[in-house]
Amino acid sequence: MKRKILWSILALLLAIIASVVIWLALANRNPDLNQPSVAPANPAEQIKQGEYLARVGNCMSCHTARGGEQYAGGRAVPTPFGNIYTSNLTPDAETGIGKWNNGDFWQAMHDGKSKDGSLLYPAFPYTNYTKVTRADSDAIFAYLQTLSAVAQKNISPELRFPYDNRALLYVWRALYFRPGQYANDDKQSVEWNRGAYLAQGLGHCSACHSPRDSFGGTSLKAELGGGMIPVLNWYAPPLNSDKENGLGNWEAAHLAAFLKTGVAPNRSVSGPMAEVVAGSLQHMSDADINALTGYLKSLPQQIAVPKAGAENIRPEDKKAMITAGAKLYENQCATCHQASGKGVPSVYPALAGSSAINTAIASNAIRMVLHGGYAPSTVGNPRPYGMPPFGQAMSDEEVAAVLTYVRNSWGNQGNAISSNEVNNYRSRP
Repeated sequence: MKRKILWSILALLLAIIASVVIWLALANRNPDLNQPSVAPANPAEQIKQGEYLARVGNCMSCHTARGGEQYAGGRAVPTPFGNIYTSNLTPDAETGIGKWNNGDFWQAMHDGKSKDGSLLYPAFPYTNYTKVTRADSDAIFAYLQTLSAVAQKNISPELRFPYDNRALLYVWRALYFRPGQYANDDKQSVEWNRGAYLAQGLGHCSACHSPRDSFGGTSLKAELGGGMIPVLNWYAPPLNSDKENGLGNWEAAHLAAFLKTGVAPNRSVSGPMAEVVAGSLQHMSDADINALTGYLKSLPQQIAVPKAGAENIRPEDKKAMITAGAKLYENQCATCHQASGKGVPSVYPALAGSSAINTAIASNAIRMVLHGGYAPSTVGNPRPYGMPPFGQAMSDEEVAAVLTYVRNSWGNQGNAISSNEVNNYRSRP
């Protein structure tokens, strides 16, 4: 009798779960998938445009494993739930997308579903790519079909239970994904709308520069408000008009140069953003860079930037750290960054007044001192200067001291950095 009751309860639960899954699937139906493809007037121009758009989306960087064939996939994308491996985008018939048509590709870009209808994990940023037009999607597909076919099998995701169950993606999509193309804002200029289209779509800026919750989702209310990049543990700062932590005090020309070349007066790109500049942004046209710059600088601050908590160190101990850090700075840092902390324009970044130094989240500064920092080699800056790693030469206490000195000199005001904070990042890649 008890067994029958248990089986009845189990059957009821399974029926409820099945009903929810069906409802979520229906809720995610996408009428835009029926949008027809339009034959290009000039196929050669379509392919050329597709190559450019693939660069804008940074497709090759993600879909190329280190030392592997371009676009053949196999690169691990680390997530809090396990590793997901990028797929083979070459036209190989068995392991790539050689049997796909442009409608299949549009379905992946716009709706996050593979050729067979299976749901893709959002490590592939279809939550952004859904904004891409059908014409641009078709152009990218046309370009990918011109690549040399590479026979390289795709690697299955390595996700922990229960995240390895793709059925859960129906729930995730219901919470965080609404397919739909970018719609122009008639109140804004053509240039502004172009910048918005690039940032929200192929540029997928919000994938890094927005905070994520425990399920890996982002909120439109916090889009581009800054956030920690999961697993990589770099802080991606706000991309809005906030003057203290965002782009409000940037000159448009300097921001455009920073995105295009990786350097600007008193600033230099490093960390994950260096790869974005190298693989994507440096290849964008000046018109698109300027459009992107104007759009980002126009955005309002949507969420509060994390504030520093109360100091957990005695004033006399902090003073001692600053004194020790001053000596270390003089011996190790002043040659490049100058005794004044002003650096050398377009060569060595300024530390005085730097939002990257003053921010409450000190992870980037700690990583730079421990592991070094290198701007990408770009057409506009082919021989970038880099910062060597000091992790082998300096102890956790010394790194903490020099950073505490930098964060409290030349007008900077920041909390002390503890040796424990430094140690947390010493062994991270």
